[in-house]
Amino acid sequence: MKNILLPTDFSDNSWNAIKYALNFFENNECNFYLLHVNRLNNIITEEDDYIQTPEVIEAIYTKPAKNKLRNILKRISLECSSNKSYKFYAQTDHDFFIDSIRKHVDENRIDLIVMGTKGASGLPKIIAGSNTGDVITKVRCTTLVVPENATFTRPKEVAFPTDFHLFYHIDTLQPVLDILERYKATLRIVHVSKRHSELNSDQENTKELLKDYFSYYDFSFHFLTNKKIEDAIQCFVESRGVNMVVMVAKNLNYFQQILFHSNVENISYHTDIPFLVLHERH
Repeated sequence: MKNILLPTDFSDNSWNAIKYALNFFENNECNFYLLHVNRLNNIITEEDDYIQTPEVIEAIYTKPAKNKLRNILKRISLECSSNKSYKFYAQTDHDFFIDSIRKHVDENRIDLIVMGTKGASGLPKIIAGSNTGDVITKVRCTTLVVPENATFTRPKEVAFPTDFHLFYHIDTLQPVLDILERYKATLRIVHVSKRHSELNSDQENTKELLKDYFSYYDFSFHFLTNKKIEDAIQCFVESRGVNMVVMVAKNLNYFQQILFHSNVENISYHTDIPFLVLHERH
């Protein structure tokens, strides 16, 4: 039984992420936790003439959020009325956003967070400093990011960018195996270097570990040379028809070059292809 956290701000982006999650886990037993967070920093800085008592917070923030969550549950029931293996739980909270996400991840033993994000202007411009950006860098839980233009497609080609510098714990990579098994997908392990160079001994060891780990699955290594890592990944994704990009958050320097590069003008693939951010859990 998978436990999936679905944070929602009631936007079209978050509804699109919910729909993607429902399709992605079809025929799997799942507990879905719908969560809306009334940000504590908004509540305590509100310039009102009255004291924000628990009763006031309930009336102004919590009750309307509960009504909206009920409406989402109605939409979900129409979306997957025949699926009896899903269970849904609607939750509201008033807290600092990241603190709330961490708390619910721990309390509900969450396996995966699924979040939407805007992508119309290029994900790197939007995501830095956003809720989604904060979650994937500050919460130790594997997160599936669904751009607003993404529509569900069975992931048949999965790209895994890596610089081979960091050792990956086997448990961290388990979500990748789950996708390869469930969808009979092909994994493309992609290494991009700014200039042509041989892998050092540590990188070779990591490469061999990945080779052993995925030996029973359809996978291949790809070595690209490009001064701009994000451009190389974009070209690879587009040319291969990749349906999902997987990255390990531990590999943050490499990760940031792809997601948070300040000069990116044209990473079109991020506007409609989901990416999975893997975290090590303690």
